[in-house]
Amino acid sequence: MVRKTKLDAELTRQRIIDAAREVFLARGVSRSTLEHIAAQAEVTRGAVYWHFKNKTEIFHALRDQVFLPLIDRMDDTLAVESSDDPLTQIENSLCDTIHDLNKNIQMRQTYEIMMTKCEYVDEFATVLQQILNNCSNITDKFELAYERAKSKNLLAGSHTPCALALDTHLFFSGLLHLWVKDTDGSKFRFQATDLIKSHIQLRRKK
Repeated sequence: MVRKTKLDAELTRQRIIDAAREVFLARGVSRSTLEHIAAQAEVTRGAVYWHFKNKTEIFHALRDQVFLPLIDRMDDTLAVESSDDPLTQIENSLCDTIHDLNKNIQMRQTYEIMMTKCEYVDEFATVLQQILNNCSNITDKFELAYERAKSKNLLAGSHTPCALALDTHLFFSGLLHLWVKDTDGSKFRFQATDLIKSHIQLRRKK
């Protein structure tokens, strides 16, 4: 009985997160309320409060379901120090993210919410800082991979691994924003992986 109750609670929590995704996508985060989310999830407002203190906490849970697996996968892709080609590791980590966006509608919707449906002010100012911290961590992972590429004499030009890592992160952040906004896929989505490959190729010694 206890196990069933725990499972029911987890299912209700996930239903609230799924409902919030739909509400945020339709109304924007600032215009969404807990009442909207409760109605979409077909639960009481009290049930929402049982699992989440406020709308910001729901947004955190929604974001974490996308960001935490992404960071874990990047760790797996970039952390193999014995790789003969760290540049290919970076390329694969970026292409894998695009592949995940193409096949996972919930991930696409969450990115759209974060990039186009949320104003990072008031209580959401802390969310923006956490996103920036995550971005900084990802840049650090790129830098370590570029350091390994430098040690293997794979890099063209004289840019430092730090500069290359920041450039790659800024390139990919911009690409993601354009990818999300290109809803009919006619401008950026269809060529995203080719753009990533070109970006990495420009860093590779001939």
